[in-house]
Parts: sequence; structure tokens; C-alpha cells
Amino acid sequence: MLGPYYRPQLTSVLSILHRTTGVALSVIGIPLLLWWLVALGQGPEAYATMQQCLGGVFGRLALLAINFSLSFHLLNGIRHLVWDSGHWLALKAVYASGWAVVAAAVALTAALGLVTR
Repeated sequence: MLGPYYRPQLTSVLSILHRTTGVALSVIGIPLLLWWLVALGQGPEAYATMQQCLGGVFGRLALLAINFSLSFHLLNGIRHLVWDSGHWLALKAVYASGWAVVAAAVALTAALGLVTR
């Protein structure tokens, strides 16, 4: 329990989420990408097996998680680059850009999901 004195702030939640999505991309995304490349190189049967695995419920959830992780990590990384240039550092701008990153990541994930069906 966090107690009555601490309430998670948007900035801390987004910072933790940025790190978490980076780890997810490393631990899940890179092996999936390598599996896809190896299956592609091994021929139609290996590729069909890979597609069948990723077409199931768990595979589609993994792809959804990777799509969101990539979208959020990319957009939040751009936000950090803007901060590094000295812009959007006022508290109001920090919160506005944080919510914009979350909304854009969800929208980009949905768009990628529709395109890759």
C-alpha cells in the first residue's frame, strides 16, 4: 500500500511505462522479429508454422503488446528529445504532451492492428 501521502503522478507512471515498454521490446519483440526472419529464410513450411502460432489468441495478444510497446516507446522517446531541446518543460505542457503520447500510442496501435489484419 502506498499510504495516504503518495499518489502516482502522470510523469512517474509514463516514465515507468517507458522503461517497461523498452524491456518488452527487448525481451519479446527482438525474439519475435528473429523468429520471423529465421522462418522467412527457412521456407514456406516454417513461415506457415510461425504464422499459425502468431495467429492464435496468445500470438495476437503478444503482437498487440509489441505494437503498443513500439508505438509508446517511439512517441515518448520523441517527447524526451523535445524536452532535451529545452521545449515543453512547463508543468502544463508536460502533462499535455504526456496525455497526447498516450492517446497517439493507442491510436497508432489500433491503426497498426487494422493494417496488419
